[in-house]
Amino acid sequence: MKILQICFRIPYPPHDGGAIAMYNITKGLKEQGHDLTVLAFNTPKHFQESNVLDHLAKIKAVFVNTEVSLWKALVNFFFKSIPYNIERFIAADFEKALADILTKEKFDIIHFEGTYIAWYVDVVRKYTSAPVVLRTHNCEYLIWERLAANENNFLRKFYFKNLSRRLKKFEQEYYRKVDGIAVISGEDKKFVEHCAPGAKISVIPVGIETGNAATVNITPEAWTILYIGALEWQPNMEGLKWFLDNVWPKALALNPQLKLHIAGKRTPEEILNLKLPNVQVHGFVEDADLFMKKYDLMIVPLLSGSGMRVKILDGMKSGKCILSSLIGAEGIEYENGKNILIADTPQEWVQVISRYFSKGGNNIQLRKNALELVHSKYDNKLIIKKLTDLYKDLLS
Repeated sequence: MKILQICFRIPYPPHDGGAIAMYNITKGLKEQGHDLTVLAFNTPKHFQESNVLDHLAKIKAVFVNTEVSLWKALVNFFFKSIPYNIERFIAADFEKALADILTKEKFDIIHFEGTYIAWYVDVVRKYTSAPVVLRTHNCEYLIWERLAANENNFLRKFYFKNLSRRLKKFEQEYYRKVDGIAVISGEDKKFVEHCAPGAKISVIPVGIETGNAATVNITPEAWTILYIGALEWQPNMEGLKWFLDNVWPKALALNPQLKLHIAGKRTPEEILNLKLPNVQVHGFVEDADLFMKKYDLMIVPLLSGSGMRVKILDGMKSGKCILSSLIGAEGIEYENGKNILIADTPQEWVQVISRYFSKGGNNIQLRKNALELVHSKYDNKLIIKKLTDLYKDLLS
């Protein structure tokens, strides 16, 4: 098939969940022999040379400044109907590039990565009758609804609620405009079905490369906990701060040997300058896999969010024991106590941590079960087959 993949950023390097999710689709489609063109935003935040994906696809990158502006956000809030999160990605240069590609070439499938760029579905419809697939990385409204529920500041809470409401309206409108929707999780599918009755929806999780998956004979440093995540993403910061405020002091009091290691892309100053006992902040680490293997229990204390956490799959692939909140583990077909540990309240978190380390940590069976889960459910080849099955169904 000839496929146009439209991305909200150049999906490289695959260092965070969004980039990994898109990059593995690009790579997987290429490996299956499909003719792939990538049209991507090139943003200040994730700027890359436009030839970084030449080994996988023909790529056209369009520079657009999507950086958040407080003034533009306020103007949008009071005078615009489209949410600011979407408006940041509306650009005449990108629209022109998309129109040029569709005028010059014929595609079998138009594949959109993420809701934030779904506005361009209307542009696509002007130039082609090819089926349009929207891959929803998250239910965006749900992230902000959850952030609002956890927010104590009145003004921020009001803004988050308003943004959530407007995003929900936008998602409901654009889910109905596409031909097929590839959702990340079963939880997201329920919302999409409610918004777009009768839509062709497939649950297609994030795929990861499992060919270099770890063995479980690597012994991590004893009595260690690790956190790794993109700390530019507000739900990650919210979850980490919650853990540091509500769980870490109590866990450390009961287990004075514990050490916490924190790593994250774009780690803010307030985290870099932490002065907490037995906490070491590493900032951005080049080799996330090596970082994960050095320490024992990996934590995912997420309170908001939607979709699924790629870092959990990466952790499982690296042979980690993982402790996550219920929201953190959404979208993954886990079994609590078999291939992951789940806790939600601060008390539960402290209890699970204490019990885990009281038994010596480094739970070999949990690690083996996690590896088996990744191989059986989330290997990228399996995911690409599900995606191309959706394509074929739309073309039949």
